[in-house]
Amino acid sequence: MGSEEAPLLLPAAEVEGCPGCAMERKKARSNGRIPYKEFFFVGVTTLASSLPITCLFPFMYFMVRDFHVAKTEEDIGFYAGFLAASYMVGRGFAAIFWGIVADRIGRKPVIAFSIFSVAIFNTLFGLSTTYWMAIAIRFVLGALNGLLAPIKAYCVEVCQSEHQALGLSIVNTAWGLGVIVGPALGGYLAQPADKYPHMFSVKSIFGRFPYLLPCLSVSSFAAVVLIGCTWLPETIHTHKIPEKDTKEVKSLLLEEEGRYSNSLHKKSLFQNRPWMSAMLPYCLFSLHDGAYSEILSLWAVSNRKYGGLSFSTEDIGEVLGMAGLAR
Repeated sequence: MGSEEAPLLLPAAEVEGCPGCAMERKKARSNGRIPYKEFFFVGVTTLASSLPITCLFPFMYFMVRDFHVAKTEEDIGFYAGFLAASYMVGRGFAAIFWGIVADRIGRKPVIAFSIFSVAIFNTLFGLSTTYWMAIAIRFVLGALNGLLAPIKAYCVEVCQSEHQALGLSIVNTAWGLGVIVGPALGGYLAQPADKYPHMFSVKSIFGRFPYLLPCLSVSSFAAVVLIGCTWLPETIHTHKIPEKDTKEVKSLLLEEEGRYSNSLHKKSLFQNRPWMSAMLPYCLFSLHDGAYSEILSLWAVSNRKYGGLSFSTEDIGEVLGMAGLAR
């Protein structure tokens, strides 16, 4: 080309003590190496976030049945649907908030707090004694677990541009692993006093709370991941851009605005066709994925006289785990 175009944004001046600048220096010295340690933490934190969602499905029907909230057996699925949805309702209300917080105070605090909430509230969910207590705890757990957006931003910020696709694929792979491991934990560890009477007494805490063991297993894993999060490097810049650089950036933005009439900042996100074309399929896929897991588990464990398969928690855990292998 005859003339070089000015970059849209100028590189921020490096400031000593700024974690974002330190990460930029680290990436510059990496010589194109893949940040395996950071990607490993991205994977295990994503896994810890996915397990509370997927481990519920194998025993959800039996848990609602034991709460005695449904007047008839045919009504169990109705109440189970609200229990499963409560987590995502909480997450939906708080997702934008956690994204803003992650931009303000950093990715690491939000990631660590989300994992902490899993360790605490997933254990409390296993100790639920009433249906409404379980609903409330799942809602709070979803609202406090704002990990998914910050972890995706984090995995992009810890690596160079040529490795960003790999980082995002690790997030999806770890989530898929949770779809396999979570149902297995929920299926084999629920109701341990009935399945493994030689190991768990009916009078023990796991006999009185038959769904605590899978929840406690997930919480224990989250606690280990939380300890590992202390070594995560922060990636956000904590310093202000000098006034001189700010003016230069603004002038470049004004120049770009005049050149491109369809600039992103002039439009609402919902009028941005590339963004909408990516978001809508993702929403539809998430709807299908969640509906499949919940409907299949409720149908399979239902009594044969109602058209179900009379599966046990182990059976549905195996089915969902095998289905997860294909994702």
